[in-house]
Amino acid sequence: MIGLVVHAGHRARFADAASTLTGVEFAWAVYEREDEIRDRVAGLLRDHRLDGLLLGLAPYAKARDLLPAGLPVTVTRSAALDLALAWARARGNGWPATPVSVDTFTTETIDEVAAALDLDRTAISSLPFDPEQPVAEVVAFHREHLARTGAPYVISVRMDVAAALDGQTTVLHALATPGTIRADLHELALRVHTRRADAQRFAAGLFLVPGESGDLDRLQHLLIDTPEFADAWIDRRGTRGVLVFAPASLFESVTQHWVGLPVLAEARETLGIRAVAGFGIGTSARLSVTLAERAAARAEQDTDPGAYLFTGDGMTIGPMGAPATPLTYTYREHGEIELLAGRAGLSPATLSRLAAIERTLDGHPLSPAELARTLGITDPSGRRLIRKLTSADLVVETGSAQESRKGRPTRLYRLAITPALDATR
Repeated sequence: MIGLVVHAGHRARFADAASTLTGVEFAWAVYEREDEIRDRVAGLLRDHRLDGLLLGLAPYAKARDLLPAGLPVTVTRSAALDLALAWARARGNGWPATPVSVDTFTTETIDEVAAALDLDRTAISSLPFDPEQPVAEVVAFHREHLARTGAPYVISVRMDVAAALDGQTTVLHALATPGTIRADLHELALRVHTRRADAQRFAAGLFLVPGESGDLDRLQHLLIDTPEFADAWIDRRGTRGVLVFAPASLFESVTQHWVGLPVLAEARETLGIRAVAGFGIGTSARLSVTLAERAAARAEQDTDPGAYLFTGDGMTIGPMGAPATPLTYTYREHGEIELLAGRAGLSPATLSRLAAIERTLDGHPLSPAELARTLGITDPSGRRLIRKLTSADLVVETGSAQESRKGRPTRLYRLAITPALDATR
């Protein structure tokens, strides 16, 4: 079940894009004005159990705080092609390409399209999207430009802006094409399916105690009697550990989404045992156990008993306290990864994973397609990710390579997340 938050005037376009997906149900939140968005999104979340959500820039800005943690979300937005098509419509009407005012698009996108179409960039006024900016200010921006230049039209993405300017000038809509929406929907559906598949993968949990074997016996019985572990495989691991095999989704539940581990608090309070835990999610049972052992060894280094999760792609989550404590993502003991992730518009988990990839690359550059294959995402998603990292100064362009005899050279980039983390300490 994927939720779609759309303007009433866009529903047909989104429905056309959604018709190409099979095995997916859609729930709609349709609004006429931007001030209706929050109520529509709240109703959508209340009435449906969503596996993913697709919405535009304005709806995301209006309702971001309502979205449940962990819900896969894709923010669809107009691309450079959509802006170029708006200018093509202007020329088809016999209007000059410039002067013109454009809202929502980034300065970089307007520069790219203007250069490709050989337009006078100095005659194009732009107002990039600002989630805090009211519609009235966007309308005022266009009116000021119209009064100053006498331009015959404006280019806008936002329907509220078009409604406010109705009767005053022509508004060319640079809306995302069905192809753009379709690509975003397919990517979101893939993420949902991948998330489900990952949840069904088996993971390993290793619980360690520093005391005598009697403590280990009592800890093993406590784990066996834990209702969530009723169907898990539990056995000894060495002289100090109890190994648990279970689906990753079960461990996610037991740890309260990798935040805390109440069973450790119970071991301490009811049995007097200071235990730690490590979890591992890898491509095989053996690797999962190895990762769990490393994570448990890391947990033993902390003063307070806790737990860590290590994954095969290099992500670290922890420390997880015995009680529920705020979730932190760490990489090489850096605590500022959430700040950098926010700056880049990425999740901390994604940035932590990228940091691990940077470590394995050891300074070698890669193309957006290579990064996409490493992360298991589509090539367009890889290119969008590179753009986000570039805007946050987390990659450095290092040149280009000719991957085949045909086609244009591919740009190469070097990840620069570790230096950015070092700078935040």
